[in-house]
Amino acid sequence: MGKRKRTFREKLRDNRELPKIVHATKEMGGKWGVEEGDTILIPAPAEVDEIMKQVPEGKVITIDMIRDILARKHGTTISCPLTTGIFASIAAHASEEERMAGAKQITPYWRTLKKDGEINPKYPGGTDAQKKLLEKEGHRFVNRGNRVFVVDYEKKLVEL
Repeated sequence: MGKRKRTFREKLRDNRELPKIVHATKEMGGKWGVEEGDTILIPAPAEVDEIMKQVPEGKVITIDMIRDILARKHGTTISCPLTTGIFASIAAHASEEERMAGAKQITPYWRTLKKDGEINPKYPGGTDAQKKLLEKEGHRFVNRGNRVFVVDYEKKLVEL
């Protein structure tokens, strides 16, 4: 028998010795705007989820804002864009698992946007589902090609 696939809730709780701080190497030069010797936070999944939980109805946050909050918290130059994004996606899917299990209080993942206010198509239900949830909170949208953005998202950013 094959190995059982872990749920997103299990993945969210698995901190795998994270958070961890690593130093940028010479080979990374310029990647993500870091230089050799800069510090990069690899956050724990639960840390990303905790910030996402703090966004109240009608407000939004971007992944870059989450990265900035985490970097400040840990005193690093940046928080890794890849892992922060992956952990936000895990938090979103774990939240949806919670909702399907009957939970009333879940992480409001739909309030976490990509750069420039773009809706994240990789969240549960894709762009349409996230758009419906944000619409209920009073947000409006604009399409740019096949991408969807929250109109005037800058005016709705949470202050954490």
